Amino acid sequence: MTTTSSPARSGSSSALWAGFRSVRPRRSPAGRTEARAGLAMALPALTLLVLFLVIPALLAFGLSFTNARLISPNPPRFVGLDNFVRAFTADPVFLRSTLNTFVFAGVVVPVQAGLGLALAVLVNQKIRGVTAFRVIFFVPVVTSIVVVSILWRFLYQDDGLINSFIDTVTFGAWHGMAWLNDPSTALGAIIVLSIWQAVGFHMLIWLSGLQTIPEELYEAARMDGASPWQQFAHVTWPGLRSTMVFVLVTITIAALGLFVQIDVMTQGGPVNSTSTLVYHAVRKGYREQETGYGATISLIFFVIVLVIALIQRYLTREED
Repeated sequence: MTTTSSPARSGSSSALWAGFRSVRPRRSPAGRTEARAGLAMALPALTLLVLFLVIPALLAFGLSFTNARLISPNPPRFVGLDNFVRAFTADPVFLRSTLNTFVFAGVVVPVQAGLGLALAVLVNQKIRGVTAFRVIFFVPVVTSIVVVSILWRFLYQDDGLINSFIDTVTFGAWHGMAWLNDPSTALGAIIVLSIWQAVGFHMLIWLSGLQTIPEELYEAARMDGASPWQQFAHVTWPGLRSTMVFVLVTITIAALGLFVQIDVMTQGGPVNSTSTLVYHAVRKGYREQETGYGATISLIFFVIVLVIALIQRYLTREED
């Protein structure tokens, strides 16, 4: 049995489609020209992102499932999940590097964020000479981290300035210690250096957030009899929510990617007490020429950072 649509239904469908086409926005020639110009201006940046970010990431993903070596007469061979099994069961340095990375991030993130906020509140006061203090706190940020690491390595030496200061303060009762050569203090010494070097940057971010809070809110709080701590808890901190999210994300990513300080000051020692995931991946992939295994560590590191970022995003999400 053959069914046919009625003329009325066919006509209504045609009218509906014609109406949809009539209300659909049409881009003017000037708009199309503007879109092409925008694409042309973005094309160089997109090309660099594809060449130096997307393609290397895809290559690293593929290499992580092979036994590829940097210089080898044998072609790479697919080994499946062997590299991942090796990382978690047969490579104690990987496990120690993972622990060191989390310890470093667990200390640096809250301390650096809190200290940066305290400094921002301090330099946000309307007092004479506050600009000089802002510059002093920000100078380490614009100084090369390699230069800073070399200077602090000299400070941490047995006859360095830190031990000399300790010897002077204690009147010779304690001559200090080999900070970078002791497994119990090496990572802590690098933590102190990293916080000192980067706290000025996050102080500036906190300061920019503080200056966006209207002064009228503080005046209203003072008229209601709010103490300085109550003003901070009920006016300052809620106004810094978006700034707080940005600071936490940037500090976490930088802390998890710790590399330069380790490479310059300790090379992962002593006894792998300062080795991190990024440093271990570089050491395996380039210095020991195990490209496939180094790519595996990099992929694991990427997953860890992604999971932590998603958790942070969930914990700091906006509540309706």
